Parts: sequence; structure tokens; C-alpha cells
Amino acid sequence: MTATAYQLRNPLRGGSPPDSSRPSPPEPASTLPLHGSSPTETAGALAYSRAIELGRELIERPQKGGGQDRVRVQHAKGRMTVWERIRVLTQQEPNILWQNWGPGLDGASIVTGILNIRGRDVAVYGHDFTLRAGSMDATNGDKLARLIYMAGEKGMPLIGMNDSAGAFVPAGVGGLDGYSEAFTALRRISGKVPSISLMFGYNAGGGAYLPRQGSFMIQAAETFIGLTGTGVVKDVLGEDVPAEALGGPSVHGQNGVCDLVTPDELGSLRMAIRLLSYLPDNNHSGAPFVPTSDPIDRFTHEEHTLFHRTFDSPAGMNAPFDITLYLQLIVDHGEFFELQPQRARNLITAFARMGGHVVGFVANNSAVGSGQIDIGAARKGTRFIRFCNVYNIPLIFLEDTTGFMPGTEQESGGIILEGRRFLDSIIDVRVPSMTLIIRNAFGGAYASYNSHFTGADMVFSLPMARIAVMGNTGKDFVYKDEIRELTREYQRAIANDVPQTEAAAKRDAGLASLSERYEQELMNPKEALSLGSVSRLVMPGTSRRVLAENLSFLMRKYQPAPMGGIQREFE
Repeated sequence: MTATAYQLRNPLRGGSPPDSSRPSPPEPASTLPLHGSSPTETAGALAYSRAIELGRELIERPQKGGGQDRVRVQHAKGRMTVWERIRVLTQQEPNILWQNWGPGLDGASIVTGILNIRGRDVAVYGHDFTLRAGSMDATNGDKLARLIYMAGEKGMPLIGMNDSAGAFVPAGVGGLDGYSEAFTALRRISGKVPSISLMFGYNAGGGAYLPRQGSFMIQAAETFIGLTGTGVVKDVLGEDVPAEALGGPSVHGQNGVCDLVTPDELGSLRMAIRLLSYLPDNNHSGAPFVPTSDPIDRFTHEEHTLFHRTFDSPAGMNAPFDITLYLQLIVDHGEFFELQPQRARNLITAFARMGGHVVGFVANNSAVGSGQIDIGAARKGTRFIRFCNVYNIPLIFLEDTTGFMPGTEQESGGIILEGRRFLDSIIDVRVPSMTLIIRNAFGGAYASYNSHFTGADMVFSLPMARIAVMGNTGKDFVYKDEIRELTREYQRAIANDVPQTEAAAKRDAGLASLSERYEQELMNPKEALSLGSVSRLVMPGTSRRVLAENLSFLMRKYQPAPMGGIQREFE
């Protein structure tokens, strides 16, 4: 095979031709001698040669995009071409579909195909910014919708590489029609197959709406996502705001529009590959199982050390506790994949593996805001839980919270509504789920945070868990008679000319004694164990074994399937 023929069959690869020891195919007809041929035979041979040349030209045309000058401009901005991005996702030759669909037979500024990414078929699209700035018209909107529907029908994950200026203005309403068709297609496969949207370049209008319909969005640094650009904001509102402050990663990483932020395009592409490794192909399959060399029955000495140093500190049982330190001790090889790490870190949402099984962790993080559940945490948790529930990913809740965040700001922002949605997402869980109470589990947060009565398959507790209706202030209700008597004694002492400091010290010592009594009698796991609200006690160092063994048991009994049942009114 000649080098030219090899490159024709491998349009994204350069390099040397295959082994020359293989038999070579016959040379094109134009190189064969034509002596003694009739004019008809000569014309036929030339027609075949012209067809071969046309085939080469058509195959190569989409790869050229807007030409070398436009490619150089793209590189000067620190951005890859769509073909270079494809090479990062897979080293195997892509199966490009509808490559010449478009008025100029050039792919109409969007590339669609099926890639083999680490042995899995993945539907992939990417805007070619070198050609018409990757803008959308009716042609490539139809093309994109066709790929999206194929992903849903064949049960393949979808990755979108978005780098578009939006609708193609010269196409008129056709550009809007193209977006409408793509919007509809992506909505209709939502919940059937997971999708990852990668954000490159400057994405406005439909270019912002379309990718956010997907499961996850990853935004690279020095990119923009917005319903309108900075120019429109200045014209309409008179605000002169830079693109980064309007729609950069620092904005969308905080507001939840983006799930992950990366320093560059290469980081985004590699992040997508890593995220994909935790996701199933579709809603009737399980996430990929990866056998692990990390024993599930290992005793984790570091777990005991972590708790000892945290809770035997001067702050005692009120010490802030970074749950991510604990998380890396119990999962396979200490590796977990956190989602939305830039926002609401009082609640950690992450994928990890235990005993080779993918599991979604929802964990209170008392190192931030005492682990209380506020509006941001509720929204973050709700979305993650619903995703895991749809795609057959089991859930483990790590509980350490004093409750929902109080205050006028939270109430005026609708904490009741967001908290209710969070609770609803937990009640609707149909995948295997477990809860491990680390320390605090108070009031409504305990009742709603995947308790036995909201549907948890198993609820475990560490010995230092404080499971109660209220925190330390609960003593004011439980021991109100004793507190009244301490108050009367204080007043009598003052009336009898006892020094105020002495009287106050005696009163405060009595209150401290009641606090300690409340802690010992009610702020512990004993009552929950006696009522069956907690399945069993787990000693520090054995958490991994207990969770992993029970997860394996639950997964053996679980059959992945699409969700059934009635459609909920609020989701």
C-alpha cells in the first residue's frame, strides 16, 4: 500500500505506510498503459481516475476546515482544532459520519462521529471554529440532532466539544431552526444516555443553552459561556464587564452551570475521559466494574488516627472535620472524582469505587459551614442524586450535619423549597443506598438525609455519632426544670449578697453538668440502635470493609434497568 493510500484510509494519522511485505493493490487505472485501448476504454479509465480523485478531495475537504490560515489563528489563541481534540479523546481512527453534509460539502462547520474511547463506543460531535466560526444553521442542526438521536437509540454516551459563535446570521431563521432541532434531540435522550459537554472558546446564546442540557459540563480557562455577550450587555444595560466576569469559569464554577473547571483544553479532554470511566453507557446498564487490588477487608489504621486527632483536640466533638480526608481512606486506592468542587463545599458529591463498583458519595463536610445544608448544597446534592438514580449508580451518604442552614437569607432564597427537592430526590432513590453517620445527625437533616425511613437499605453509625432531635441546645427543653432551679438558686444567692461572680460560676457549672448529661444520655447512637433506626455500629478502621462488603451484596441483588413508575411533579 502506498503512503498516499494509507493516509487516505487513515485521515487523522500521518506516519509510515504499513509493512511493505504485504501484497500491494493494483495501481490506479490512470497509471496503467493504455496502448491498444479503444477511445471508449480510455474514457472509462479516465472516468474512474477522476472518481478516485473526487473521493480523495471529498474525504479531505472537512479536515481542511477553513484552511491553514484559520488553523494558525486557532493555534495562536491557544486552542486546538476539532480534529486535534478528537486525537486526544482516542488514538483509534474515528468513524466520521455525514462528513460532507453541508452546502460546501465541507461538513458545515461541525464534525460528528463514533469514537472508540478505551474500548467503548461514544458518540462525539465538535464544532469546527476554523470554518464559519463553528456557527449553526439548519443543515448542521439537523446533522447534530441525527447524531444525538443515534446515541439515544444505540445506548451510547455522548460527548460534545462546543466551540461555536452561535447561530449563522446569514442563514437567517435557519440557524435558530438548527438549534431548536438540536435542543429537542438532546432533551429527548436526557435520562437515556449520559452526556458530557466540553466548553471551548466563546459560546453565547444557543451555544450556551444546548450544552447545559447535558449531564455534565466542563469549562476550560479563558473561555466564555453566556446567553448574551459583553457587547450586548453594554448596549442594553450600560455595564462594561469583561468576559471572564460575565461568563468565565470563575463565575460558572460557583453558580453550578459548570460541573468542572480545568486550566486548558487538554485538561478538559482528559477530564472527560476520566469522568466517562465512572459512567454507564445508558440507563439500562451499570457503570463499568474495575477489579481492584485494594483489599476490601483491610483495616485502615489511618482512619482511627484521623478521628483521634480531630475529636481529641481542644475543640472536641465540635472540631471541623474535612470529610474528603476520610473519603480517600475508604475508597479503592484513595481515588475519587469530585463534582462541582468550586461551589457549596459544605456538601461533597463525588464518584469513586469500592471493591471495583462505581458508587456516588453524598457527604456533609463540616470543615465548611459546619456541614449545614444550605440552598447551594441542596441544589448540588439534588442534581447528583437524581443522576445516580437514573443511571443505576449506588449511593453512599456520609452524614455529619447539624441541620439545614437557618437565617433570613436562606429563608428568603427558598431553603424550604430547595430542601424539599433535596429530600424528594432521596425518597425517590431506587438504586442501592447506604448511610454512615460519622458524627452529627440532628433534627430534620437526620430525618431527610437517607435515613432508614426514607428508604436507605442500611444505616450504619460510628461510635462517636450524635443522633438527636437537637444539638446541645436540646438540654434547654429536656432539662427545663433543672435549668429553672439553677436560675432560682442564682437569684437567691444574689439576694443574699453572695458575690455575683461566685453565684454565676455555680450556675454555669450546673449548666455544664447538664450539657454533659445530655451528651451522654441523648447525643449518641444508643437510642437509634435500640429502635432499629441504625443497622449496626461500625468501629473506626473497619468502615471500608463494612461498606464495601454490603455494597457488593446489594449490587449482586440489583438488576440495572431504566426508571419506571409515575412521573414526579417536581424534579
